[in-house]
Amino acid sequence: MKLNYSKILIAATFVAILLCGTASAQNAGSQNKKFGLGIIIGEPTGVSGKFWTGPRTAIDGAIAWSTGTHSDIDLHFDYLMHDFSVLNTNERNIILYYGIGTRFKFINTSNNNNNDTKVGIRIPLGITYLFPTAPFDIFAEIVPLLDLVPNSDFELDAGLGIRYYF
Repeated sequence: MKLNYSKILIAATFVAILLCGTASAQNAGSQNKKFGLGIIIGEPTGVSGKFWTGPRTAIDGAIAWSTGTHSDIDLHFDYLMHDFSVLNTNERNIILYYGIGTRFKFINTSNNNNNDTKVGIRIPLGITYLFPTAPFDIFAEIVPLLDLVPNSDFELDAGLGIRYYF
């Protein structure tokens, strides 16, 4: 496995700058709780977490496995911005979100024992529903991906999930 460290450094620097965004004492999380943990089902499928950093911003991530032909492990982190005004509903619990992040995909092809790692940029677009009387949210997202390492490649992920807030 040959990694292009300059591409990894550029992607990591870009994501680090985004993650150093605003922090606020307020929080838009379910029941004013900041951290949620749950599952995401789709591509990839696994454990999902979300931490609200402000009234409209959050960091989410997952450790998951691919539902494709290989036994791939996927690790991703996103910086999310939430827009409460796009959907003109009386309920402020239905929220559109978008963001940018990174993913690391550790590929194991069992037919030739070749291990490889993909590093890419994620652009999640989704909708979430924060339950007003229970510490849960449900979400659906579609995520265009641009892999930078080891080769440039475009992929599309999608998932449905649920989280419990502590």
